[in-house]
Amino acid sequence: MTELITGIAELTTNDDSGERAHNMALVIGDGRILWIGTAAQAPAADHQTDVGGRAVLPGWVDAHTHLVFGGDRSAEFEARMAGQAYAAGGIQTTVRATRAATEEQLVATARRLRNEAEAQGTTFLETKTGYGLDVASEERSARAAAQVADVVTFLGAHLVPVGVDRRDYLDLVTGPMLAAVRPYVQFIDAFCEQGAFDVEETREVLIAGRAAGLGLRVHGNQLGFSGGVRLAADLGAHSVDHCNYLDPADIDALAASNTVATLLPACDLSTRQPFPPARRLLDAGVTIALATNCNPGTSYTTSMPFCVATAVLQMGLTVGEAVWAATRGAARSLGRDEGADAIGSLFVGGRADLQVLNAPSISHLAYRPGVPLTAGVWREGARIES
Repeated sequence: MTELITGIAELTTNDDSGERAHNMALVIGDGRILWIGTAAQAPAADHQTDVGGRAVLPGWVDAHTHLVFGGDRSAEFEARMAGQAYAAGGIQTTVRATRAATEEQLVATARRLRNEAEAQGTTFLETKTGYGLDVASEERSARAAAQVADVVTFLGAHLVPVGVDRRDYLDLVTGPMLAAVRPYVQFIDAFCEQGAFDVEETREVLIAGRAAGLGLRVHGNQLGFSGGVRLAADLGAHSVDHCNYLDPADIDALAASNTVATLLPACDLSTRQPFPPARRLLDAGVTIALATNCNPGTSYTTSMPFCVATAVLQMGLTVGEAVWAATRGAARSLGRDEGADAIGSLFVGGRADLQVLNAPSISHLAYRPGVPLTAGVWREGARIES
């Protein structure tokens, strides 16, 4: 069956021109986009959907989430809002709850959050392990994540668990734990930060992951100048995420590399960290992505529209730049922005992952912040029923 989607007031495809087209239509079938053109030239199809003068754009690509967890950290959030500084050690609370949860409970939580994200336009989603921190719990988390997410990242190097020798834990992460999760994951990540892992420890973890055939990702420079950004660029990581604290050498290193800077504005609001210098990054030629960082401690949101609006209103991006970062830029951070299976853009022959806004233009994503604007979502050509 083919479906003609017509009545598109504004179409954002993320093609290289960066332009938005008007009075457009497209045809989808077998999970792919079969035709794109003006509404006046639209061909016949088995079924027609008239979106009535609304905007159409690619589905969001959420390239940084932590959906596999147990428990709740709302008390920590309240304490932080009352002035307590964020420290990485709060992760231990979620580790205890995650270890106590069953795999079925972990899958149910992750699936609920994925459904919530899809209802807001997300059509492709990455998630991580990292709240198990022992071999059995990390394997269970990876298996649960693989049942829900499109891409899974191994984050055994999230924190050294309480009572475990640091050297012993690194040997575990790069040995038995990596082997246990390997069937379920595509990337490896490490939290390169004070209170977590230093640059050389992070390097050791990433090199072990690369030897196992995994792509590289890094949590870097969230709480200070940790060295994670430059390490990510040096190792050719797909992405370095957070990037709140950057000096000129960090920006130069990113600009000279293919590493994407993934920015997490909802997390920055929750932890009261300074926003990354998004404008400086873009002006230097760095590719940026936006993601939710959905997790129970520092960014408990699945709303990519919220992140886009925040990036525009608080970080100096235009609406077009923020949308690109939340779609094609995020796809690039996952190595999925080119070829027939590319995500984050709309092109003939590509995946039919798209969303319709209850607005005539993507400008309304920031013009009307906090207003639920998602009017329809298609993932691989199938409409998602919320």
